[in-house]
Amino acid sequence: MSGGEVAGVLVAVFWAILVSFLAVALARLAQTLRATTKLVADVTEQAVPLLADASSAVRSAQTQIDRVDAIASDVQEVTSNASALSSTVASTFGGPLVKVAAFGYGVRRAISRKAAPEANDMPAKPSRRTVIVGRTVPSARQRKRANRNKRD
Repeated sequence: MSGGEVAGVLVAVFWAILVSFLAVALARLAQTLRATTKLVADVTEQAVPLLADASSAVRSAQTQIDRVDAIASDVQEVTSNASALSSTVASTFGGPLVKVAAFGYGVRRAISRKAAPEANDMPAKPSRRTVIVGRTVPSARQRKRANRNKRD
């Protein structure tokens, strides 16, 4: 065998080895593609019902949000009505009730003044002075208070 023939045989052997490696790689690639195709088909079969469920959940949530919005607007209306009612009641009954309370206070005070001379048949006791540490109350202030109390 000549050198050219040996080189041709070696090239043919390497070529056969290369083709066999490529055939194995293509067979594995075909197997991977078949598995991927099956996986995509399975995901598609499961994703369609999941998307339908998600769509119905979103519709349900939208319905609930619409209901909450309606309730919130009703609560806002009730709040404004209660505020208006409160201000109406305050303006309607507030003034007369204050006047009645002031009249009652004046009547009580007048009755107590009228009853005071009868109850004061005994001589008045001198007032007790309260001592507060660190604070002095001028006697002039006490006299002014006593004069005011006598006038009332």
